[in-house]
Amino acid sequence: MTSEKTDFRTTIRQSLTATQNGTVTILSSLLAVEDLLGYIPLEAIEEVASLTNSTTNEVWGVASFYTNFRFTPPGDHVLEVCWGPSCHILGAQNIVKEVLGTLNLQGEGDTEDHTFTFKYNTCLAACGQAPVISIDHQLMGRMTPEKTKERILSVKATGKKGKRQNG
Repeated sequence: MTSEKTDFRTTIRQSLTATQNGTVTILSSLLAVEDLLGYIPLEAIEEVASLTNSTTNEVWGVASFYTNFRFTPPGDHVLEVCWGPSCHILGAQNIVKEVLGTLNLQGEGDTEDHTFTFKYNTCLAACGQAPVISIDHQLMGRMTPEKTKERILSVKATGKKGKRQNG
């Protein structure tokens, strides 16, 4: 095992043992890893299995059941459009069209240059500010397609990467 892979596993182990709650389950462990890395790599499946005295098949069964988990690194920035009832009624569909056009995507997923990951969010819990988007967990309310495009282009122009670690 290379030093880089050892460091990666150490990072995963630290996220798993840093839980505030004394109860450690497969699901809570997977959430801790995804919170840290933005995805669940194979090494995390193995580490969670070890920590929870489970098999890798049992951990994979839980991880693959929940559609919000991803198993490949996200783009440098994660953009979410709220698709809850308030946002939907107040224009989220036009914002989605703008996001897809601006990012040159057909649907949820990663841009070709891996700058953005786009996904729908069932609810961003800011209904009073609808329609709402989130870029790198920063909520922005009362969005229009034009304001959304401006935000995307602004993020692209900075060249800065969002918070994520690579394995």
